[in-house]
Amino acid sequence: MHQEHENGKVNNGIRLNKFLADAGICSRRQADQMIADGRVTVNGTPAETGMRVMPEDVVLFDGKPVNPEEEEILIAFHKPRGVVCTSNLQEKDNIIDYINYPKRIYTVGRLDKDSEGLILLTNQGDLVNRIMRAGNYHEKEYLVTVDRPYTEDFLEKMASGVFLEELDVTTRPCKVSPVDETRFRIILTQGYNRQIRRMCEAFGYQVKRLIRERIMNIELTGLPLGQWRDVTAKEKQLLYQLIADSYSAPVGSGKK
Repeated sequence: MHQEHENGKVNNGIRLNKFLADAGICSRRQADQMIADGRVTVNGTPAETGMRVMPEDVVLFDGKPVNPEEEEILIAFHKPRGVVCTSNLQEKDNIIDYINYPKRIYTVGRLDKDSEGLILLTNQGDLVNRIMRAGNYHEKEYLVTVDRPYTEDFLEKMASGVFLEELDVTTRPCKVSPVDETRFRIILTQGYNRQIRRMCEAFGYQVKRLIRERIMNIELTGLPLGQWRDVTAKEKQLLYQLIADSYSAPVGSGKK
């Protein structure tokens, strides 16, 4: 039902998946699945995907009231190997229990269990979508160690785009630079499932260690392994400038 604002404009409410994301429950994409699974009710009735809610509506998630989160949370975490990037608390070694943050947060994208380095966590669903959407071409930088010395030809092929047979896709051209005989840096603007590992495997190399060092303007430098910090006001200001024109439609994100 429409509601009139004081200025006479019609308030059509907010899409339920965005409402859940803004409340810090999950991302919009995850919200759609939770709605489909029957875990969300609106005014005592099972919710439907795509529906909108008004300020006076009572929204329950797993039987508990959902209230919009006013405080904007954005933290940077140095993920160790073995920690799983999931909000599912039934999953052993899940990142939420590991960090034990006092408010509900979830990850901006993922790093697979064997990878380490920078990952952001927030309660802002729209922020997740703007950062992670591949169409926005936002940079993520990684330090990669492979199992044997690589060739210059290998780096050139990695940089020019790699066909990943299992996914039937060719990766975007990217920036690759040598560090030493077995380590190199790579900057991606997309995030297929285990993309860097698959790219290396396409040329017969195995990734021995993978560390994400940067997401856009936010860097891992100085953050101890297993620790988190608040993203600074200065970092936020630049981040919001970088994503100002970004699409925010819900998208999936891959593991590296």
